[in-house]
Amino acid sequence: MNAAAQTTPEIRRPQLGWTMLETPRFLSETALLALAWPMLAKAPQGDGHPVMVLPGFATNDTMTVLLRSFLARLGYQVFPWDLGWNLDQHSAGENGEHLAARIDAIAAETGRKVSLVGWSLGGVIAREAARRDHGGLRQVVTLGSPFTGNPRATSLTSLYELLTGNKASSEKSAARYARGHHPLPVPSTAIFSRTDGITAWENCVSETDDRTENIEVHCSHFGFVANPGVFWAVADRLAQPEGQWRKFDPKGCFAAFYP
Repeated sequence: MNAAAQTTPEIRRPQLGWTMLETPRFLSETALLALAWPMLAKAPQGDGHPVMVLPGFATNDTMTVLLRSFLARLGYQVFPWDLGWNLDQHSAGENGEHLAARIDAIAAETGRKVSLVGWSLGGVIAREAARRDHGGLRQVVTLGSPFTGNPRATSLTSLYELLTGNKASSEKSAARYARGHHPLPVPSTAIFSRTDGITAWENCVSETDDRTENIEVHCSHFGFVANPGVFWAVADRLAQPEGQWRKFDPKGCFAAFYP
């Protein structure tokens, strides 16, 4: 069976109402983050290993500054992706070589394996990096990342094609989405929201095994980089000792964020 035949065109883009609510929801989630900041200080602390945060489509490291500040507060060595605006292969490299070089440089600088936290398209790229060469990687966490399903099931398809020059329905894109749901060779967590206003949530979940999981949150798409529930889940995932990965157990004051 060819890659195109394995995609799922029945998955549809989010309803227009959710898309139109993205901005006000993001603003409210940012305000809620400010209120929850003292409680987030009780999140699981890090062990100091390096974490690189990858921004979403058509954004840069500016959009992930709140998440990176939070992770640095927990004790991690936090790195931006430092590759400019995320325009897919134009930024990461046609075969991911720019991102691979960035991961290698961080691993060499710190002497430790790197965890990747990728928002939206950043998570798609992070998963592909783990499939290509996972030797320097510790784990991957994706935030509302459409790495499988129907490549056209997003509110930004036309903009993506305009800015990147890629076609969502191309053979290359179909191949990317057809294999995207398979578990990675390193522990991975896919955080998704059924009320995502930008990309279909069905595109953002993986097959699961003993080191692969999906976590549902109440969140907008832009809120993945400003939502207290997302921040707590990311902190919990990164805090696990290397080689002792376990699945997420929602509890405590942020449990209401996880349906």
